[in-house]
Amino acid sequence: MLEELIAGDTLDFIDSVPEYPPADGWTLKYQLIPRFATPTQAPITITASTSGTDYRVQAAAGITVSWQPGAYTWARWVEKAGPIRQSLGAGQIIIKTDPAQAAQGYDGRSDARRRLDEIETAIEQLTSGAVKAYTIGTRSMTKQDLPDMIVWRDRLAAAVASEDAAAKMAAGLPNPRNVGIRFNRI
Repeated sequence: MLEELIAGDTLDFIDSVPEYPPADGWTLKYQLIPRFATPTQAPITITASTSGTDYRVQAAAGITVSWQPGAYTWARWVEKAGPIRQSLGAGQIIIKTDPAQAAQGYDGRSDARRRLDEIETAIEQLTSGAVKAYTIGTRSMTKQDLPDMIVWRDRLAAAVASEDAAAKMAAGLPNPRNVGIRFNRI
């Protein structure tokens, strides 16, 4: 199963389960269970078709366009008349909003990148003479300490760098974190 899918894109991949071949009467199924409560999304069941000795897992773009963006847990199993059922594992998939179909206000940045931008803005405001604490009547407010914010910023920057490296590798580019070293004899 894929790790990510944009709603409205075609889901299409081959899955091999040599222990349970389609020729022996097995059927492969996937179910995507939303890990969110709202908006409402019923679990999605996909029955694979036969592709030689393998299975082809497909959902047309016209189907996936109605899938709500968010995190899903997927389960995978085979069934055979009898009824016989064998679980084959589970995992996670993220259904993303199609940016081409997004409404005004859509923010396609990752959670880590959004939070990093917010922390950097807060650090800028804190270091530009903003008041750290104040009291009005019985209410008071104290802003976060700068050293704590810098620690958060560094952690989020590392998470964003990991996302960027993964995106580059997914695009077929080399891992930007690998450093080549050459030793020469003298």
